[in-house]
Amino acid sequence: MQTKKVNVVEDYHGTPVADPYRWLEDSGDPEVQVWVERQNALTEAFLQGEDPRPAIKARLQELWNYPRTQLPRRAGSWIFFEKNSGLQNQPVLYRQRGLSGEPKMVLDPNSWSPDGTVAMSNYSVEEGGRFVAYTVSVHGSDRQEIRIRDLEKGEDLPEVLRWCRFTNMAWFRDLGFYYTRYPAPGTVDSGDESNFNQVYWHALGTDQEEDVLIFELPERKELSFHVSLTWDQQYLLLHVFEGTDRRNGLYYRPLGGEPGFVHLFEPGEASYRFLGSHGSTFYLVTNLEAPRGRIIAVDLKNPGREQWVEILPEQEDVIDQACYISGCFVVSFLHNAHSRLSIYDQSGRYLKDVQLPTMGSVQGLWGRQDEKEFFLSFTSFLHPAAAYHYEFPSGQLKPFGELKLTFDPADYETKQVFYPSKDGTQVSMFLVHKRGLKLDGQNPNLLYGYGGFNIAITPSFSPGRLWWLEQGGVYAVANLRGGSEYGEEWHRAGMLENKQNVFDDFIAAAEWLIENKYTSREKLVIEGRSNGGLLVSAVLVQRPELFGAVVCVVPVTDMLRFHKFTVGRYWVPEYGNAETNPEHFQFLYRYSPLHNAAPGEYPPTIIVTADGDDRVVPAHAYKFRAALQGAQRGAAPILLRVDTKAGHGHGKPTAKIVEEQADIYGFLVKVLGN
Repeated sequence: MQTKKVNVVEDYHGTPVADPYRWLEDSGDPEVQVWVERQNALTEAFLQGEDPRPAIKARLQELWNYPRTQLPRRAGSWIFFEKNSGLQNQPVLYRQRGLSGEPKMVLDPNSWSPDGTVAMSNYSVEEGGRFVAYTVSVHGSDRQEIRIRDLEKGEDLPEVLRWCRFTNMAWFRDLGFYYTRYPAPGTVDSGDESNFNQVYWHALGTDQEEDVLIFELPERKELSFHVSLTWDQQYLLLHVFEGTDRRNGLYYRPLGGEPGFVHLFEPGEASYRFLGSHGSTFYLVTNLEAPRGRIIAVDLKNPGREQWVEILPEQEDVIDQACYISGCFVVSFLHNAHSRLSIYDQSGRYLKDVQLPTMGSVQGLWGRQDEKEFFLSFTSFLHPAAAYHYEFPSGQLKPFGELKLTFDPADYETKQVFYPSKDGTQVSMFLVHKRGLKLDGQNPNLLYGYGGFNIAITPSFSPGRLWWLEQGGVYAVANLRGGSEYGEEWHRAGMLENKQNVFDDFIAAAEWLIENKYTSREKLVIEGRSNGGLLVSAVLVQRPELFGAVVCVVPVTDMLRFHKFTVGRYWVPEYGNAETNPEHFQFLYRYSPLHNAAPGEYPPTIIVTADGDDRVVPAHAYKFRAALQGAQRGAAPILLRVDTKAGHGHGKPTAKIVEEQADIYGFLVKVLGN
């Protein structure tokens, strides 16, 4: 189905650029809604003929039906954790007394909506464990409301705090908490509703109108803040960010002192992550003059760089996460894109390694500075995410919560290989498949990548991937430049003017898989989500002959206008700005998938998005589908799947995830002929 074109041309620094599908940006336009309905109908019609989805969905539900516990945290004598019993749409928040207490339900988001599309995004417990502040997201939106539950009374307080995105709640005793919010709609221009982030204090039992403004920088409206308190509640801290740039600032204010904040570090130079404190000494992880990270001590009384104390120098492996607990530094490193966990004393002396269950990923660490324990969440390709508890006195790492599998991991194997990219750079890739796989070039292969925003793509578990492996498929994950697998230099080698390196790394991975007979061109599927959707759409238009099928989920595809939609301006430090910078325009226009969909023969492609995605707006997917279909000269389908009452992915109910996976795999079965 061809899509209507309009005569829209913009001048970018002397270059006229047509935008014939600009009208698809208005998702509230009835004409756009009709267009979306027709696209969904075409996709459904394609999938219905000899429909493989009922059998796929049935097996996916079996694979998803296992208990899983998320990272616990302690408050007073209570341990709080989220758990999904299996097929629940949303995890339930529980608490229990100590490690062996009986779990008691605190909040059940499954009762908030009949279809599970209202989710809890985050929660924070005050130190005594009586009050829980939690954020609520509707239909996958990044917009959040904060509510507060009194666990003694078993009911919510009357106040509701609005206009939040990505906020946390930093409790001060049991009196209230600090949080961040944005201007109420209508109080600023519509384009500024994700600017002008502010820090507020909320006292329990009061209306939001009474909240006290603690900090703002209206002259730097693009900045956003993450608020926290030191463990002894002596200092209020602000991590200060410009968009998604990890080179943050760090401001602090002594509580009970002067109201102003001391600007310890300004954003834009390096990353600074607060770990803990002793009196006026702050312990930090920074990549200043250490792209793979180091731990330093900064005395607030003498904060000059010449006075810093380096506790843990930069290592060969990248510091991924760290905590300061019981006078020790617990550090999770990335070694060739998988985790190792080590403990150092307060002076940085190595004490021991903590043996992890297998080659995989530490997804989270939690511990209080004044406790003798920590919790961690661990996963791998064949190890579902599970919680563990570590005690310093015993030195033992033990599971927390039940772990019950719906498959036998011994049937599969994971290996890591290294291959050369176009410029000779060695890139890591994980391969997962059945044991004894025959390398005859006939295996369906799903190649996944991301490559951006300083995010490491490390081993993780997905029930949907198990279905693919059961069919004899190979799952490959490439650790592309742009991520944090090898530190800040690896990240910067895949951002801004270097973004083509990411695409070259991915193309080289595809070629390696074919050359080494893991698959063939006809059986090779590529998949990416969000920034990974940009990845697969870019390599699709650059090398359409290389792939057998493409799965492009919630993609960024219009690289000239992305910063104009919702929170897109956060990504300017990573991508650039074609509107204001002529040099940025040149490299963005060169690879922008929307603008490079030239007439040709494209492989079967399914583009997946959601009408409520307010992070990567669905207009990216709509316009790219229209452009790709208009450029298609072959017979392969170019399909669009638009979910409803859903967003970018966070908080998506299990039922919707299973439906989406069944549609994607149903599409692949039909186009690959499996």
